[in-house]
Amino acid sequence: MNPQRIVVVGAGHVGLYAALRLSKKLSRRKAEIVVIDPQPHMTYQPFLPEAAAGNIEPRHSVVPLRRELKKCRVIVGEVTKVEHARKTVTVQPIEGPATEMEYDHIIVAPGSVSRTLPIPGLSERGIGFKTIGEAIYLRNHVMDQLDVAAVTPDPEIRKAALSFVFVGGGFAGVEAMAEMEDVVRDALKYYPELDQKEVKFVLVEASNRILPEVGAKMGAYAARQLAKRDISIRLETFLKSCVDGNIELSDGDKFRAETVVWTAGVKPSPMLDVTDLPRGPKGHVNCLPTLQVADDEGNVLDGAWSAGDCAQVPDLTNPGGWCSPSAQHAVRQAKVLADNIKSVVLGGLPKEYRHKYVGSVAGLGLYKGVAHVYGIKVRGLPAWFMHRSYHMSRIPSFNRKVRVVADWTLAFVLRRETIALGQLHHPREEFLEVTPPLRKPEDKPEDRTTVGAGTR
Repeated sequence: MNPQRIVVVGAGHVGLYAALRLSKKLSRRKAEIVVIDPQPHMTYQPFLPEAAAGNIEPRHSVVPLRRELKKCRVIVGEVTKVEHARKTVTVQPIEGPATEMEYDHIIVAPGSVSRTLPIPGLSERGIGFKTIGEAIYLRNHVMDQLDVAAVTPDPEIRKAALSFVFVGGGFAGVEAMAEMEDVVRDALKYYPELDQKEVKFVLVEASNRILPEVGAKMGAYAARQLAKRDISIRLETFLKSCVDGNIELSDGDKFRAETVVWTAGVKPSPMLDVTDLPRGPKGHVNCLPTLQVADDEGNVLDGAWSAGDCAQVPDLTNPGGWCSPSAQHAVRQAKVLADNIKSVVLGGLPKEYRHKYVGSVAGLGLYKGVAHVYGIKVRGLPAWFMHRSYHMSRIPSFNRKVRVVADWTLAFVLRRETIALGQLHHPREEFLEVTPPLRKPEDKPEDRTTVGAGTR
């Protein structure tokens, strides 16, 4: 009997953990596991703020797929079509023609992307915070702005360079802003031309509070701590425009800023648009508590599974609600999903996913944090330690755990690195400048009596 083929679309929290568990639970005689993702690594997104701040090496916040998934077939490419009616998936690899692959089971877990709005100037000026590339770019950009401010004689350019706007008061926005404020504060020790009082950090949030995941009291505490660091928090406020760096907020405030970071929520990956799977009103894949894909009438689509940010999964601990798009749910759903597929492959029945949200932890920069776990509220250094401990325990592989702890240990002993590597974003620019263009055949030959004169 041929092994059943299990295709995993997306190697985020759900895809990686599910594939890893399946590869351990099912022998190769029972199942062939194929993982498809545009990147050859999984990004542990909770560590993006720390990577951007330089607390950990950026490479240590990602997990190489081929090293971790030794018993799986890894394909680096994009899924351009899923026809579950035929149980086929079309893959466009990095090079070469697209190929069609049949499957017995498919896990659709491409995750989410930034939820943006048609705000003037956002596409030209905004910086996202969903990938390791964006985290590195933000760090380099912020450090570059300090260099600009330190040398410009124009007070308006200086003011704009030292103004940083973060849109979105959830985990990503608050943690990224708090870490970058720490970075700027540390870096100013090496810029005698600049004064901390000139630096302006603004957090724009459309609702009436920040960090709703940790509760109202902890969110209020976080706001007070950020305010003590002269961070301006604008609640119930929207970004109206950022054309050419001219910031316009819904509360009427207008100023210039060269840095606009967008962290205002996520939406399901647009990859779902090329599938024939049933979806909910907000574009998520419609799932049952067993993590099986189902139509509007609740009829199961044989062999189709989903979980994580892109899935609409009923929260059995909160009747009528849905599981939140968090890493906590994604990791636990991946475990149940893998066990359910194993059970079905071996002739058993799937079980329902049930997990009560135990709480959240958030970092507010070095040695600062808030936590609300199992009804217990913690703040300051203990919450920061809980935040780091929890995420260190969750990042896949012993290799990454050791490297992250080593980074933290070195950062504790040595001073923070405040270096911008902006050339990473345009690595061939200098080479192109010094490389002469190829002379066309119709061009006249140069006068060899004058060219290079005096060089011999």
